Amino acid sequence: MIGKLSGRLDWRGADQVLIDVRGVGYIVHINDRTMAQMPAIGEAVALYTDLLVREDLLQLFGFPTLLDKEWHRLLMTVQGVGAKASMAILGALGADGAARAIALGDARAIQSAPGVGPKLAQRVILELKAKAPAVMAMGANLAASAAHDGVIEPMPAAAPRQPPSAAQHRAGFTADALSALLNLGYTQGDAAQAVATASAETPDADTASLIRAALKLLMPR
Repeated sequence: MIGKLSGRLDWRGADQVLIDVRGVGYIVHINDRTMAQMPAIGEAVALYTDLLVREDLLQLFGFPTLLDKEWHRLLMTVQGVGAKASMAILGALGADGAARAIALGDARAIQSAPGVGPKLAQRVILELKAKAPAVMAMGANLAASAAHDGVIEPMPAAAPRQPPSAAQHRAGFTADALSALLNLGYTQGDAAQAVATASAETPDADTASLIRAALKLLMPR
């Protein structure tokens, strides 16, 4: 499995680029949003990739972050959503926009992607609404991983650390859930109140469960 490519941008087409990795050229399919972020020809470029294997074809799809890649893989689990439709949705909305639309049940936003009709958009909402919080919870860690594209300098040896306590785990879950809700467009006050209420009602909940519970509290009644 080819999970990431780092090299030089040799060529760009309408929906694909050629990346030279130490003399080997890889054709990578990308969406409009990613294309707009591509550097000039000849400059360094790095993309996370997902390999689609068919009987007569191998295709690489590229993403600027691991979060985009995870959303692509999740979208493709929906019946009727292939790589083309998934790339269209992410190209139109981005990872955060797709998360917002699915979490809020906004089928119209999904339908704004080229080639995605109302029935397919509704199916995306129905099949992924319960799964979306788990991917949203991964967002912070995935974004942090994506930031380290270069060589990480070795750190001096540190004294052994005690494992995080239950309270520290809970604080981390709460912070991640709050961050996810803020990314969805909720205000700091509304998001914080919903997460606090959800945390009090389900003290053993992880990040995904907190997001799911908080979203229910924030939904219009």
